[in-house]
Parts: sequence; structure tokens; C-alpha cells
Amino acid sequence: MTPLTARRIAAFRANRRGSWSALIFLALFCICLCAEFVANDRPLLIRFDGHWMFPVLTDYSEDAFGTDFLPTQADYGDPDVQAAIARHGWAIWPAIPYAYDTTVRGLDRPAPSPPSWHDPLGTDDQARDVLARVIYGFRISVLSGFSLTIVASAVGIAAGAIQGYRGGLTDLLFQRFIEIWSGMPQLYLLIILGSVIVPGFWVLLLFLLAFSWMNLTGVVRAEFLRGRNLEYVRAARALGVSDLAIMARHILPNALVATLTFLPFTLSGSVTVLASLDFLGFGLPPGSPSLGELVSQGKNNLQAPWLGLASFVVLGGVLSLLIFIGEAVRDAFDPRKTL
Repeated sequence: MTPLTARRIAAFRANRRGSWSALIFLALFCICLCAEFVANDRPLLIRFDGHWMFPVLTDYSEDAFGTDFLPTQADYGDPDVQAAIARHGWAIWPAIPYAYDTTVRGLDRPAPSPPSWHDPLGTDDQARDVLARVIYGFRISVLSGFSLTIVASAVGIAAGAIQGYRGGLTDLLFQRFIEIWSGMPQLYLLIILGSVIVPGFWVLLLFLLAFSWMNLTGVVRAEFLRGRNLEYVRAARALGVSDLAIMARHILPNALVATLTFLPFTLSGSVTVLASLDFLGFGLPPGSPSLGELVSQGKNNLQAPWLGLASFVVLGGVLSLLIFIGEAVRDAFDPRKTL
């Protein structure tokens, strides 16, 4: 580890709010990555008549639990199936016995029902467990945010590098294209797209990528415009080093210092964009677990304040954690910060 890297890590840890936010966010993200093992309407493990069964990983038919059942996919919420398993063995259930699309049975009042011991965050207007949908929705939002941020940043950095290093007519034409492309009405285009096809996860990701890559282009372009005239860059060019090698080895590392400080804020913006589209009804297909869909349910069911409160706390908490992490990263890469 170089002294510079050690100094940056120490500066990141010195920001206690950012370092604790990073640990909390990492713990929540790891839990949600294993959402099927935390919230599921299938047992994690079944011991039945001396045989081991793993319903969370494999589909089983109901006739595997007795000849009285039909050869259809097992419904582990069925009391008869649960009784058959209890007679011939045992089952280990996840901490939350509901998936994101499971209809909670036996509610003592019409859905949406308030929080209880069985449903800590209550149920939505379709009798689905809110906590389970929050866990799955958090995973989708963060993974889509990470994917969009990584791909958009790579494209934006490459575009900004070409602009700044080439300069001249290339830079001029690229800037005019960015000005025109950034002025396109994204929401109207998405409405048109939604009228033609049903937007899925990958369709939304590609659509958002088409407009998100410009976020970092200006920063990288400015760094390359400044760095291309530095003496060591001119010396490398005089020695016959290729343009690609100069861009990758000599200028890009300096540009990444400024770029990395923007990534947590870009990630928070990506999470917000997907939630906003789901809230407006132009996001993921109906029924998909989504934080934006939970916000929409809170708006449509004002008599159930736990829905709006849950969505506000989750979205506000996630964005706050990302902002705090971004501040710590900014301090770590700030050369003026001293420990």
C-alpha cells in the first residue's frame, strides 16, 4: 500500500459519519443481496421422511409430501402441506415468511393492515408484506443504481477524455451534441417508449444510460484539457508514446481523483431516478418490488400512514447514507485535508 493510499484511507476513517454510514450501507446491502434467504414464502430447509429438501433453491411438487396432493408446485403456505411436513419431519423458515409477492393470509382487517408482530411494517393494499417488499425493492434500487452509475461513468469518462485530449473541432462538435442531447425531453420519450413496449429492468437501464453518461463528462473534459499541456505529457508525446497510453497512464489517474468524489452522489441520483419513474408508473412492470411503487401506495392510501412513513424512512435513509459516504470520499481525495 502506497503512502498516498494509506493517507486517503485514514482520511476516510477520520470522517466518522461517513465511515459509519459506509458500514451500515454495506451491512444492509449484504442482507438484501440474500433477500431470498431472509424473506421468502418457502422454507430454507425441510427434513421429510429422512430426506433433505431445499425449497428455497429447488421447486418441489405437492405430491412429494404425500399421495393426497396433486402434482402441482407446492404451496408451503397451505395448512395441509404444513401439517404433512410437521407429521413426517420439520422445516426451517426464513426470518420473514413472505416473499415480495406473497399474499398474507388470515388478516383480521381489510388490507392495507397496520403493523403487527407478524407484519412489522404492515401490509399494502394488496395484502402483501411491506417489509418483504422493502427488502427486495432496496436490492433492485441499489443494484440498478450501481449498474447505471458504473456503466454511465465509464461511458462519460471515455467521452470526456476524448473531448479534452483531442480538443479543437472534436471538442466543439462533441459539446454541441451534448447540448442538444441533454435538452431532449426524457419523460416524454419514456412515455412514448412505454406505449410501444413494456419497460423492464434492462430496458429502463439502457434508456437511463442514454442520458446519464453526460454527468461526468464535463469534469473529465476539464481535467484532460488541463493535463494535455503539462510538461510530462508533452515529454511522453515527444518520446513517441501512443495517445491511448498517455490518456490512460498519465492523465486519467489525475482525472479520476475528481471523478471518484462524484460517484456516491451519482449513485444516489440513480436510485432516485428509478424510484421516481416507478412512482409515476413508467418504471418496472406492475407487481415488481419497488420503493417508488411503495411511495405511490402511500399517496393512494392516506388512511394507511405506515405505507408513506416506511417509504420515506427507507428512501431518506438510503440517500442520506450515500451522501455521507460521498462526503467522506471527497475528504479522502482532497489534497488539502490533513490528519
